[in-house]
Amino acid sequence: MPRKPASSLRLVDPVRTPRDAPSTTDQIVESITSAIVEQRLMPGTKLVEQQIADVFSVSRTVVRQALNQLSRSRLVTLLPARGAFVATMSAEEARQVYELRRLVEGGMARELAARITDAQIAQLRAHLQDERNAVTRADVSGRTRLLADFHVILARLLGNEVLAELIADLLSRSQLIALMYQSGHSAEHSQSEHIEIVEALEKRDGRAAARLMEQHITSVERNLRLDPRAPDLASVLRPKN
Repeated sequence: MPRKPASSLRLVDPVRTPRDAPSTTDQIVESITSAIVEQRLMPGTKLVEQQIADVFSVSRTVVRQALNQLSRSRLVTLLPARGAFVATMSAEEARQVYELRRLVEGGMARELAARITDAQIAQLRAHLQDERNAVTRADVSGRTRLLADFHVILARLLGNEVLAELIADLLSRSQLIALMYQSGHSAEHSQSEHIEIVEALEKRDGRAAARLMEQHITSVERNLRLDPRAPDLASVLRPKN
Protein backbone atom coordinates (compact mmCIF):
# COMPACT_ATOMS: atom_id res chain seq x y z
CA MET A 1 0.00 0.00 0.00
CA PRO A 2 1.52 3.38 -0.97
CA ARG A 3 2.36 5.99 1.57
CA LYS A 4 0.19 9.06 1.80
CA PRO A 5 1.15 11.29 -1.14
CA ALA A 6 3.82 13.71 -0.02
CA SER A 7 3.07 16.31 -2.66
CA SER A 8 0.73 17.02 -5.52
CA LEU A 9 1.80 16.19 -9.06
CA ARG A 10 3.98 18.85 -10.65
CA LEU A 11 5.66 18.21 -13.98
CA VAL A 12 8.11 20.96 -14.84
CA ASP A 13 8.65 22.24 -18.38
CA PRO A 14 6.10 20.03 -20.16
CA VAL A 15 6.62 19.43 -23.85
CA ARG A 16 3.54 20.31 -25.91
CA THR A 17 3.10 18.03 -28.91
CA PRO A 18 0.20 17.10 -31.20
CA ARG A 19 -2.40 14.90 -29.60
CA ASP A 20 -1.27 11.28 -29.30
CA ALA A 21 1.97 11.90 -31.23
CA PRO A 22 4.12 8.75 -31.40
CA SER A 23 6.84 10.22 -29.15
CA THR A 24 4.50 11.51 -26.44
CA THR A 25 4.67 8.34 -24.33
CA ASP A 26 8.45 8.61 -24.15
CA GLN A 27 8.19 12.31 -23.29
CA ILE A 28 5.87 11.57 -20.39
CA VAL A 29 8.14 8.78 -19.15
CA GLU A 30 11.18 11.07 -19.37
CA SER A 31 9.40 13.93 -17.60
CA ILE A 32 8.24 11.80 -14.67
CA THR A 33 11.62 10.07 -14.41
CA SER A 34 13.43 13.42 -14.38
CA ALA A 35 11.08 14.73 -11.70
CA ILE A 36 11.93 11.71 -9.53
CA VAL A 37 15.68 11.99 -10.14
CA GLU A 38 15.63 15.72 -9.38
CA GLN A 39 13.55 15.06 -6.23
CA ARG A 40 10.52 17.03 -7.42
CA LEU A 41 8.23 14.02 -7.11
CA MET A 42 8.21 12.29 -3.74
CA PRO A 43 7.65 8.58 -3.08
CA GLY A 44 3.95 7.90 -2.66
CA THR A 45 2.82 10.84 -4.80
CA LYS A 46 -0.34 9.99 -6.73
CA LEU A 47 0.03 10.40 -10.49
CA VAL A 48 -3.42 11.47 -11.65
CA GLU A 49 -3.97 10.40 -15.24
CA GLN A 50 -6.19 13.34 -16.21
CA GLN A 51 -3.74 15.91 -14.82
CA ILE A 52 -0.92 14.40 -16.82
CA ALA A 53 -3.11 14.18 -19.92
CA ASP A 54 -3.94 17.89 -19.59
CA VAL A 55 -0.26 18.83 -19.20
CA PHE A 56 0.75 17.04 -22.40
CA SER A 57 -2.50 17.54 -24.33
CA VAL A 58 -2.94 13.82 -24.92
CA SER A 59 -5.51 11.15 -24.18
CA ARG A 60 -5.53 9.20 -20.93
CA THR A 61 -4.73 6.12 -23.01
CA VAL A 62 -1.31 7.58 -23.87
CA VAL A 63 -0.75 8.48 -20.22
CA ARG A 64 -1.67 4.94 -19.22
CA GLN A 65 0.92 3.57 -21.64
CA ALA A 66 3.60 5.77 -20.05
CA LEU A 67 2.60 4.74 -16.52
CA ASN A 68 2.70 1.07 -17.53
CA GLN A 69 6.21 1.58 -18.87
CA LEU A 70 7.28 3.26 -15.62
CA SER A 71 5.68 0.42 -13.69
CA ARG A 72 7.81 -2.11 -15.55
CA SER A 73 10.92 -0.21 -14.45
CA ARG A 74 9.49 -0.15 -10.89
CA LEU A 75 9.44 3.62 -10.61
CA VAL A 76 5.64 3.64 -10.45
CA THR A 77 3.25 1.36 -8.59
CA LEU A 78 -0.14 0.64 -10.18
CA LEU A 79 -2.91 -0.31 -7.77
CA PRO A 80 -6.32 -1.58 -8.95
CA ALA A 81 -9.11 0.94 -8.35
CA ARG A 82 -6.64 3.37 -6.76
CA GLY A 83 -4.41 4.49 -9.61
CA ALA A 84 -0.70 5.14 -10.09
CA PHE A 85 1.76 6.25 -7.41
CA VAL A 86 5.45 7.06 -7.37
CA ALA A 87 6.94 3.84 -6.02
CA THR A 88 8.21 3.25 -2.53
CA MET A 89 11.00 0.84 -1.69
CA SER A 90 11.88 -1.38 1.26
CA ALA A 91 15.23 -1.16 3.04
CA GLU A 92 16.20 -4.57 1.65
CA GLU A 93 15.37 -3.51 -1.90
CA ALA A 94 17.47 -0.39 -1.34
CA ARG A 95 20.46 -2.49 -0.27
CA GLN A 96 20.08 -4.62 -3.38
CA VAL A 97 20.08 -1.55 -5.61
CA TYR A 98 23.36 -0.32 -4.15
CA GLU A 99 24.91 -3.79 -4.27
CA LEU A 100 24.09 -4.00 -7.97
CA ARG A 101 25.42 -0.50 -8.58
CA ARG A 102 28.75 -1.40 -7.00
CA LEU A 103 29.07 -4.51 -9.15
CA VAL A 104 28.07 -2.82 -12.39
CA GLU A 105 29.67 0.59 -12.01
CA GLY A 106 32.91 -0.69 -10.51
CA GLY A 107 33.42 -2.90 -13.56
CA MET A 108 32.37 -0.05 -15.84
CA ALA A 109 35.00 2.29 -14.38
CA ARG A 110 37.70 -0.37 -14.72
CA GLU A 111 36.79 -1.01 -18.36
CA LEU A 112 36.58 2.68 -19.23
CA ALA A 113 40.04 3.40 -17.80
CA ALA A 114 41.52 0.98 -20.32
CA ARG A 115 40.07 2.75 -23.35
CA ILE A 116 39.22 6.34 -22.45
CA THR A 117 40.54 9.06 -24.78
CA ASP A 118 41.90 12.52 -24.03
CA ALA A 119 38.82 14.04 -25.67
CA GLN A 120 36.57 12.03 -23.35
CA ILE A 121 38.59 13.16 -20.33
CA ALA A 122 38.02 16.74 -21.46
CA GLN A 123 34.28 16.01 -21.72
CA LEU A 124 34.26 14.68 -18.17
CA ARG A 125 36.21 17.68 -16.92
CA ALA A 126 33.62 20.00 -18.48
CA HIS A 127 30.86 18.04 -16.77
CA LEU A 128 32.66 18.27 -13.43
CA GLN A 129 32.79 22.05 -13.85
CA ASP A 130 29.05 22.12 -14.49
CA GLU A 131 28.57 20.10 -11.30
CA ARG A 132 30.75 22.48 -9.34
CA ASN A 133 28.88 25.52 -10.67
CA ALA A 134 25.51 24.01 -9.72
CA VAL A 135 26.75 23.09 -6.25
CA THR A 136 28.22 26.56 -5.70
CA ARG A 137 25.03 28.39 -6.65
CA ALA A 138 22.87 26.00 -4.61
CA ASP A 139 20.93 24.88 -7.69
CA VAL A 140 19.34 21.84 -6.03
CA SER A 141 17.52 20.32 -9.01
CA GLY A 142 20.38 21.13 -11.37
CA ARG A 143 23.08 19.62 -9.22
CA THR A 144 20.97 16.53 -8.51
CA ARG A 145 20.51 15.93 -12.23
CA LEU A 146 24.18 16.60 -13.05
CA LEU A 147 25.49 14.35 -10.26
CA ALA A 148 23.29 11.53 -11.55
CA ASP A 149 24.18 12.21 -15.19
CA PHE A 150 27.87 11.68 -14.38
CA HIS A 151 27.31 7.94 -13.99
CA VAL A 152 25.29 7.64 -17.20
CA ILE A 153 27.91 9.60 -19.13
CA LEU A 154 30.58 7.09 -18.10
CA ALA A 155 28.50 4.28 -19.61
CA ARG A 156 27.93 6.22 -22.81
CA LEU A 157 31.66 6.86 -23.13
CA LEU A 158 31.99 3.09 -23.40
CA GLY A 159 29.51 3.21 -26.27
CA ASN A 160 27.11 0.91 -24.43
CA GLU A 161 23.57 2.29 -24.52
CA VAL A 162 22.12 -0.81 -22.82
CA LEU A 163 24.45 -0.21 -19.88
CA ALA A 164 23.56 3.50 -19.89
CA GLU A 165 19.85 2.65 -19.68
CA LEU A 166 20.46 0.18 -16.85
CA ILE A 167 22.43 2.74 -14.85
CA ALA A 168 19.84 5.45 -15.50
CA ASP A 169 17.18 3.10 -14.12
CA LEU A 170 19.28 2.30 -11.03
CA LEU A 171 19.94 5.99 -10.46
CA SER A 172 16.22 6.77 -10.59
CA ARG A 173 15.65 4.11 -7.96
CA SER A 174 18.54 5.54 -5.94
CA GLN A 175 16.82 8.92 -5.89
CA LEU A 176 13.65 7.31 -4.58
CA ILE A 177 15.73 5.66 -1.88
CA ALA A 178 17.41 8.96 -0.97
CA LEU A 179 14.01 10.63 -0.60
CA MET A 180 12.60 7.83 1.54
CA TYR A 181 15.58 7.20 3.79
CA GLN A 182 16.90 10.74 4.29
CA SER A 183 20.27 10.69 2.62
CA GLY A 184 22.95 12.59 4.50
CA HIS A 185 25.43 12.38 1.62
CA SER A 186 26.10 15.97 0.61
CA ALA A 187 26.30 17.18 -2.98
CA GLU A 188 29.75 18.61 -2.20
CA HIS A 189 30.97 15.18 -1.09
CA SER A 190 29.61 13.49 -4.20
CA GLN A 191 31.21 16.10 -6.43
CA SER A 192 34.63 15.68 -4.81
CA GLU A 193 34.36 11.90 -5.21
CA HIS A 194 33.53 12.33 -8.90
CA ILE A 195 36.71 14.39 -9.29
CA GLU A 196 38.77 11.56 -7.78
CA ILE A 197 37.20 9.04 -10.15
CA VAL A 198 38.01 11.19 -13.20
CA GLU A 199 41.58 11.65 -11.99
CA ALA A 200 41.98 7.86 -11.82
CA LEU A 201 40.48 7.53 -15.31
CA GLU A 202 42.88 10.17 -16.62
CA LYS A 203 45.79 8.13 -15.25
CA ARG A 204 44.28 5.05 -16.96
CA ASP A 205 44.36 3.35 -13.56
CA GLY A 206 41.49 0.86 -13.82
CA ARG A 207 42.00 -0.62 -10.39
CA ALA A 208 41.88 2.77 -8.68
CA ALA A 209 38.89 3.91 -10.78
CA ALA A 210 36.91 0.81 -9.82
CA ARG A 211 37.85 1.12 -6.15
CA LEU A 212 36.91 4.81 -6.02
CA MET A 213 33.60 4.17 -7.76
CA GLU A 214 32.72 1.36 -5.34
CA GLN A 215 33.72 3.53 -2.37
CA HIS A 216 31.61 6.39 -3.71
CA ILE A 217 28.49 4.21 -3.99
CA THR A 218 29.16 2.67 -0.57
CA SER A 219 29.54 6.14 0.94
CA VAL A 220 26.16 7.19 -0.48
CA GLU A 221 24.54 4.04 0.91
CA ARG A 222 26.07 4.44 4.36
CA ASN A 223 24.59 7.92 4.64
CA LEU A 224 21.07 6.54 4.28
CA ARG A 225 18.95 5.81 7.34
CA LEU A 226 18.16 2.24 6.30
CA ASP A 227 18.27 1.01 9.89
CA PRO A 228 16.71 3.73 12.05
CA ARG A 229 17.11 3.04 15.73
CA ALA A 230 13.96 2.06 17.60
CA PRO A 231 13.17 4.72 20.20
CA ASP A 232 13.73 4.02 23.86
CA LEU A 233 10.17 4.20 25.16
CA ALA A 234 11.27 5.02 28.70
CA SER A 235 13.22 8.08 27.60
CA VAL A 236 10.58 9.15 25.07
CA LEU A 237 7.60 8.86 27.43
CA ARG A 238 9.21 9.94 30.71
CA PRO A 239 7.51 13.18 31.90
CA LYS A 240 9.70 16.25 31.64
CA ASN A 241 10.47 18.05 34.90
